[in-house]
Amino acid sequence: MVSGGMSCVKYLLFCFNLLFAISGLAILVLGIITYVRIYIEYSSFVYPIYGSILIALIVVGVAIFLVSFFGCCGALKENHCMIITFSVLLSIIMVAELTVGVISFIKRNEVGTMLDKQLNSTLYEYYSKGGPGETWDIAQHELNCCGIRGPSDWQKVNPNGTLPHTCCPNANQEDVCKINTDNYTDSCYEKLTQLFVQYALVIGVVGLCIAAFEILGVMFACALAMHIRKEYETV
Repeated sequence: MVSGGMSCVKYLLFCFNLLFAISGLAILVLGIITYVRIYIEYSSFVYPIYGSILIALIVVGVAIFLVSFFGCCGALKENHCMIITFSVLLSIIMVAELTVGVISFIKRNEVGTMLDKQLNSTLYEYYSKGGPGETWDIAQHELNCCGIRGPSDWQKVNPNGTLPHTCCPNANQEDVCKINTDNYTDSCYEKLTQLFVQYALVIGVVGLCIAAFEILGVMFACALAMHIRKEYETV
């Protein structure tokens, strides 16, 4: 049995692991929401690497939740092997979180370039069967925008001045939506850039903050493991 200051460390480690489990669930939920909201809904506008980053985030969330089990059991049972396993796994997860956080910050600065390229290339494929038309409709309907920089972009595709029905707030799929009528005028490029950057920033901040918090967990676990080992050697 640990005693004195190590007893305090033991219960602190247990409390840390409860917080780790909660943070793991939070990361998991954030990853799933972002994957659906960004990568699936706007699949035609997003590079595959962004989907890989979000999948990695989901895996990290699941891993944190499972690894916290080793920490809780190891702390309560004062099991040296479980605590060491927890320390190693938590260190690996911490590196993964730092990597995801840093990549999110880096990719945040590349969002504008990606969207500019993808929006321009998919605009002309709007009416093609199985093309990016559905993604465009989702963006224009949900973000209340029209075209890349504005409704006039659709004149490159429709010289007669008609717009996709999602450019008009009250239009059905069968209705005709025309420029200079009751249509959205905001830029989809600006709206999408703002949305993507916001999610990337949240992921980066959450990942880095939790990783910094986990450093304390590794330190407490190592201190407790060393003390338990010394007690075994003494006995």
